[in-house]
Order: sequence, then C-alpha cells, then structure tokens
Amino acid sequence: MRKRRAAAASCSLPAETTIMLHPATWCHFGSLANGKIGFQWTVLAVLSVIFVLLLELLKLPATLLLGTMCAAIVVAAAGDCALRVPNRPFLLAQGVVGCLIARSITPPIIGTILHNWPLLLAMVIAVIAVSNLLGWVLARRGVLPGTTAIWGSAPGAATAMTLVAEAYGADIRLVAFMQYLRIVFVSIAASIISKIWAPASDVQASGVLWSTPILWIPFFETLALAGLGTVVTRFLRIPAGPLLLPLAIGAVLHGSGLMVIELPPWLLAASYTIIGWSIGLRFTRAIIIHVAHALPRVAISTLTLIAICGGLGFCLTCMAGVDPLTAYLATSPGGADAVAIIAASANVNVPFVMALQTARFMIVLIVGPGVARFIARRTETAEEHA
Repeated sequence: MRKRRAAAASCSLPAETTIMLHPATWCHFGSLANGKIGFQWTVLAVLSVIFVLLLELLKLPATLLLGTMCAAIVVAAAGDCALRVPNRPFLLAQGVVGCLIARSITPPIIGTILHNWPLLLAMVIAVIAVSNLLGWVLARRGVLPGTTAIWGSAPGAATAMTLVAEAYGADIRLVAFMQYLRIVFVSIAASIISKIWAPASDVQASGVLWSTPILWIPFFETLALAGLGTVVTRFLRIPAGPLLLPLAIGAVLHGSGLMVIELPPWLLAASYTIIGWSIGLRFTRAIIIHVAHALPRVAISTLTLIAICGGLGFCLTCMAGVDPLTAYLATSPGGADAVAIIAASANVNVPFVMALQTARFMIVLIVGPGVARFIARRTETAEEHA
C-alpha cells in the first residue's frame, strides 16, 4: 500500500503546474534569440507537423491536438527542455474550445433531448456509472491517483474533460493520456463498425475548408466570448471558468439565435496546437515511465468500457428501435468530437447521436467533481484501513 501511495503522490502536480503556467515563464516562450530555445521550438514545430500528417493518414479525429501533444511529449522527454506555453494563450484556447462545444448544442439537439429524455437519461446514467466504476478500480489498485482515474475514465468531450480535470486537482497529463487513448480506440472501433453497417454510398468525405470566408462581426463577438471566461475567472475563481463560461453563455446565445459563433479553421487549429503543446510539454520521463507501466491496465479498462457501451447500444436498439449504428455511436464513450465526425460521415440519426453525447457531457460536468472527490476519499480511506 505504501508503494501505491508513493506512486500516486509522484503523479500530483499542482505546484509544478503553477510554476509552468506562471507569467514569469513567458520569457521562455519568446526567447528565440537563445539558440537552444529557438532550436527546441523549431524541433517541436517540425515534429508536430510530422505527427499530425501521420495521424491524418490513419484517418483519426482530433489529429491537430493529438499530433501536437505527441510531439511535445517527445521534446519534453528528450530532457533539458525549457519550453513552456504561456498562461494567457492557453486560457484563451480553452475559451475557443468552449465556443466550439457551444456551437454544437443546437435547437434540434435540445429538442431531441427533451423528447426522449427518459431513455437518454437512463443511457447516460448507465454509461457514467460504468465509467466511474472502472475509474474506481484503477484508483483502488493504485494504477492512478483517485481523481485522475475518475476524470480519465469520464465519458465526454476529451479536450473539455482534460481541461476541467486540471481545475479540480487531477493530473492533466495522466487524464490526457487516458482520454486520448480512448479516443484512438473508440475511433478505430466506430470507424470499423460504421463501414460494416453503413453502405459505402452513404459515406461522405469530410475535409477542412481552410479558405472559408469569415463573418467578421460574429468572429469578433466569438473572440470576445472566448476571452470572457479568462477575464471573469481572474475575479471569481470559477473552476474551469475559461472553458465553461463561454460554453454556457455561447450555448444560450447561439441556440436562441442571438449570436452566431464564428470559428475559422485556422483559429481552431491554433487553439488545438496551444492546448496540445501545453499538455505535452508538462510530461517528464518519470510520468512517461508511469504511463508505460499503467498502459496495459488502462487499455483493458478502456476496452471494457467500449464493450459495455456497445452492449448498452444493443439494448437501445432492442428497446427503442434505433438502428444499430446510431445506437452504437450514441452510447460510445467519446470523445464527443470524434463521434460527431464519424456520425456526420455516415447515414445515421445525427441529432439523436449528438443529443445523447451532449446530455452525457453536461451531466458529467455537473456531477463529475463531486463523484471524483467522493471516490478519491473512499479510496484513501480503504487504503488507510488496509
């Protein structure tokens, strides 16, 4: 038990994170005149491009965030890395992600949630219960610290879950490892299943239109909304405020037609790059070694969650007459962004899929902090009595 506590303690990072994101580290960000720093930034940029292109070839979603984070981990693991992402761009990038999620919460999705709320609520509770149980098992066995295991197992939008987890004291590096490992597994499984169940003629090619015209007034309104969370959080100390405030306000304004959220692809790319670098550069060799030791058990936990969610999708098909592919994507444990990309390219009931994914995401945001604290306390108590 002492070894487990020591391993858990070694993964905590509040003080380290505070140092890394302190404004004093901004000088490292801009000190390109220093040959060593400039060379490291160049290597990081080149590796980021290489990883993103490789992930694009594998047809995985969220390649910009995954690729930049992997590149940053490689640079950080090489040792003697002085690179750090400043706090303000990191917080603004969170606001952009909040606006992106807010834009996806449309009136048709809200209508679907309200129309099918008993069924959706039952499915959401079942998935959350299973994910929390698996997180508790990982924490109880000392694979990961309590809150980190719970947030890492939490279904939902992976980027949002990772950022919110840090605000509630979890290790953002390990949470990111769990969340994005699940994205890879879910994406592979969902892609295979969609090709089996969806006729080839129904599959649409999806790409990014980088040269789309910008609606400038909505664009500046969106930037103001993205920055609002950062400003308000400085005074009110709202956990995960830079992400959650733009998400909540944007969902209301966008859903009611009072605002158009304009997010050019290049802004999303920059935001994902900043978040990916910020998370990846925090990795150390000790954390990477811990991740390598935890990988088999975390992978088993992730595959178990995917299989159970597939079983829930089968139940949804039998009880509600939902087609199998729609049911599987709706109950898939996320990330919601990856599921949205796959659902948009297949002949499925997209509003139903996104309604369940959105409802689950919102409930996890509400109950997640309390559940994580409760399970962490119970795990600590059990270890003390052991």
